[in-house]
Amino acid sequence: MKKKECVVMLLAGGQGSRLGGLTRDIAKPAVVFGGKYRIIDFALSNCYHSGFDTVGVLTQYKPLLLNSYIGTGSSWALDSVNGGVRILPPYLTRDGGNWYKGTADAIYQNIEYIDFYNPSYVLIISGDQVYKMDYSLMLEMHKDKEADVSISVIEVPWDQASRFGVMIADDDDRIIDFEEKPLAPRSNKASMGIYIFKWDVLREALIEDHNLVETSNDFGKNVIPMLLEQGKEMYTYSYKGYWRDVGTIESYYEATMDLLSKEPEMNLYDNQDFKIYSNNSNIQPHFVDANAVIKNSLICNGSTILGEVHHSVLGNDVCIGRGARVIDSVILNNTIIEDGTVIEKTIIGENIQIGRNLRIGKKGENSDIEVVFNNISTNQPY
Repeated sequence: MKKKECVVMLLAGGQGSRLGGLTRDIAKPAVVFGGKYRIIDFALSNCYHSGFDTVGVLTQYKPLLLNSYIGTGSSWALDSVNGGVRILPPYLTRDGGNWYKGTADAIYQNIEYIDFYNPSYVLIISGDQVYKMDYSLMLEMHKDKEADVSISVIEVPWDQASRFGVMIADDDDRIIDFEEKPLAPRSNKASMGIYIFKWDVLREALIEDHNLVETSNDFGKNVIPMLLEQGKEMYTYSYKGYWRDVGTIESYYEATMDLLSKEPEMNLYDNQDFKIYSNNSNIQPHFVDANAVIKNSLICNGSTILGEVHHSVLGNDVCIGRGARVIDSVILNNTIIEDGTVIEKTIIGENIQIGRNLRIGKKGENSDIEVVFNNISTNQPY
């Protein structure tokens, strides 16, 4: 096999329990985002635009839809002969086997896959973030610094820094300390969970971490602090663009609503040089009735709008009945809202049917986001 300069390992096996019912039947990276995309589209599109064509996708929780969606990787031009996308679930050996215990353990169990390409570098990314990033620029910095490890960071408001792992770096961006969700943070440079390692350094660290008794086998909790303590050359790479970790209902809703801003930071229409690709089904055009009203909303293929849609995002094959109103809401694929029902500030999951003349959710800045992932009939009080 031809040697690769850099192999990408995409972590996509998490349960995503903080997304509640949205991940009841599918993995978090497979959740619909922005109507026509799934969250993993952003990481895979970034790989394409960065020129990285060898990607291992580590799956574990409810992988069926995700595996089917990724397929050969052709939707992201990641189906090259000497690389391409490979799905990497846990597997058995003669000595048995285990589920992936943590992010570092998932990579450890696939050392053989990485060795197969004999890379100089390994890029670790997650499949649950929304952003556009050219990873090749980060790799160039990594090589210029002759770093062992590079960690992508983004400056967050100081009052939010305690939610993240933060890096303390000197004027040359060399990391001198790391704090995991500190109560009193000394830095607002939050780790994005995007790492580039020299492969020989990472390989040795994974084996060392695996042999420890007291470890969570996690990059943030174990491997990064261990390498820092060993005095490895570690640098930050500052990212300036739009980035959202959509791991909670609130962050998922806010990132979706960001798309409806007057000048959205995550612009899905502009900048054709960095287009986000998806594995879209061949679906018929959407239909808007003569009496329908649509304002400031995203409507995807196959949808039928007979009622009103205001400041909302609708996925594929959504039907809004006559007299129904959808306001400040996110309606995922294959969902029916029957006549006369009002939906406000609500996320409705895939393949759901909501009966007639119901009222779900409550509009208002301080009201909670409602989430519906089961059918609700007209005769069933809500």
